[in-house]
Amino acid sequence: PAMQRTVEMRAALEADLRRALPRGQLQLHYQIQVDGEHRPLGAEALVRWNHPQRGMISPMQFIPIAEESSLILDIGNWVLDTACRQLALWGKQEQTRYMGLAVNVSAQQFRKRDFVETVTAIVREHGIDPARLKLELTESVVLSDVADVVAKMHALKAFGIKLSLDDFGTGYSSLSYLKQLPLDQIKIDQSFVRDIATDPSDAVMVQTIIDLAKNFRLEVVAEGVETKVQLDFLRKSGCMSYQGYLFGKPVP
Repeated sequence: PAMQRTVEMRAALEADLRRALPRGQLQLHYQIQVDGEHRPLGAEALVRWNHPQRGMISPMQFIPIAEESSLILDIGNWVLDTACRQLALWGKQEQTRYMGLAVNVSAQQFRKRDFVETVTAIVREHGIDPARLKLELTESVVLSDVADVVAKMHALKAFGIKLSLDDFGTGYSSLSYLKQLPLDQIKIDQSFVRDIATDPSDAVMVQTIIDLAKNFRLEVVAEGVETKVQLDFLRKSGCMSYQGYLFGKPVP
């Protein structure tokens, strides 16, 4: 019975998710990213689902459902379009026109044959500087077909878009990725940042990732920074930029 309830709940959630996009229930929230002097560099776009009955539903609940169906493609295109529209609005204001925006891309999206053309068309449609858009890719994207991934990444880079490897160190991280992929940035996962002050293994891992990034001439951003102790450690280790509740929660 417990399994049956879980299956029924999941099926109901998927049915609701299919209606969420056309009914305007999805929203983008933005979490600020700052440099070592706490100056804003930009933000990461994070999708939220405001369900009419259930209220705000966590992406951890609905993104896996979307990824197991084809829904992630429509949601991913909507996120890209909405993020670029926001960049265009920021570009019209003196205080925000320099800010960049990081957008997460799923493996399914990236595998689409016309992914590069889709992204470049959206950027052109909104008339934004491509260098202000950063696509965050996870290792699951890279693992699928390295030759295809590298070709698409080079095409995106040639257009001017920046590329970041998200959650580095949590999956099958390989130094060969850093050699082959035309990345601009590595993102340190919050699971490492959380315990850097108390867990020597996490501290070594974070220091190693920062050193790797520097040696490969890549930017590095730490996510999930919540305390001054974490920030002080990251700063001493040479981290360049930061994201987390210490600087701001995701906001509409």
